[in-house]
Amino acid sequence: MINLETPKKAGALVNQAYQAAAEVFRPISRKYDRAEHTYPAELDMFAALLDGLNSSGEGGAGASGVRRDDKSDAASSGTRNGANLSTVLGTIEMCWGDVGLLLSMPRQGLGNAAIASVANDEQLERFASIWAAMAITEPGCGSDSAAITTTARKDGDHYVLNGEKIFVTAGQRADAVVVWATLDKSKGRAAIKSFVVEKGTPGFEVVRVEHKLGIRASDTAVLRFEDCRVPKENLLGNPEIDTKSGFAGVMQTFDNTRPLVAAMAIGVARAALEETARILAEAGVTVDYDKPANSQHAAAAAYLELEADYESAYLLTMESAWMADNRKPNSLQASMAKAKAGRSVVDITLRCVELAGAVGFTEESLLEKWSRDAKILDIFEGTQQIQQLIVARKVLGKTSAELK
Repeated sequence: MINLETPKKAGALVNQAYQAAAEVFRPISRKYDRAEHTYPAELDMFAALLDGLNSSGEGGAGASGVRRDDKSDAASSGTRNGANLSTVLGTIEMCWGDVGLLLSMPRQGLGNAAIASVANDEQLERFASIWAAMAITEPGCGSDSAAITTTARKDGDHYVLNGEKIFVTAGQRADAVVVWATLDKSKGRAAIKSFVVEKGTPGFEVVRVEHKLGIRASDTAVLRFEDCRVPKENLLGNPEIDTKSGFAGVMQTFDNTRPLVAAMAIGVARAALEETARILAEAGVTVDYDKPANSQHAAAAAYLELEADYESAYLLTMESAWMADNRKPNSLQASMAKAKAGRSVVDITLRCVELAGAVGFTEESLLEKWSRDAKILDIFEGTQQIQQLIVARKVLGKTSAELK
């Protein structure tokens, strides 16, 4: 049975993540927002710690995966609170500090989550120590991941990749990139596979690094693959094209990463709410939880509304992570959590800026930065509109062909 309270065994991890966020991330947050494209050297000290947390199964930042083929059986062994829930809880705390800095953490990229989710045992061991970005989006292909045009042609013991990817988080800094490409365009979604392409591979080029509205501490790159030869062993999972299962293998990655993005949003939203509560208190506005909202100061009533929005997003995210730990299909819940948290963090941070008045629009507070950081959390790993479409298909029992 699901219990949405924070598990006691996760207490130490949550405390460690909070301390790191408070003592390291928060003090340098504004520094690297201003110094866009500068690597935060302070993050190197965390690499070994987070590697240890992930390898122990406790989860650290973004590298844990959803593995449906795990030999343990939740039904027979009882309810489990495992790496997915721990990773989500840790992510919330770290993003309370700074979401851009979390996305810059060595060996904690979204590509690591893809590897952890769909790689075979040999690949898991071989790629255990790399920092992997994930490359999906293309210039002519945004939210519809199934429409990608990057190709992978089998040539002996290699696949030859050709195409261009945009908006790749950590694309310049990471050691490798998990690239989505199609083996046969005529076979549609089923032919899409993911490949680990390591830096330095001939034909792999970082074209440029983008300037952005928010998460400026994190690099976002444009990548090009031109006759890039990748060993066949770097194709993640099953190389066979199964038209019955579609591209469920690569899409399984999203069952893990969407709750993580939701967790990022929750961390940012909580930071904004706490800062706003402090500013309101200094202005003499008291939020009273024992009185109806409509009998309080207008700012207090607005704050209570934002808190309720935050709580609902938080609980949806906890549910999706718990389901992954207990080997329950969580695609619907992952999309619901991502949709709710992505929308909520944008609404919450912008309203907090307004509630703080002039302070909210200046660099005196981090509120204006969080409002900029928030927007990407409603976009990447599937936009708000795509999440709503996925939820509608699941609830109504429609296929992608029936409901577009």
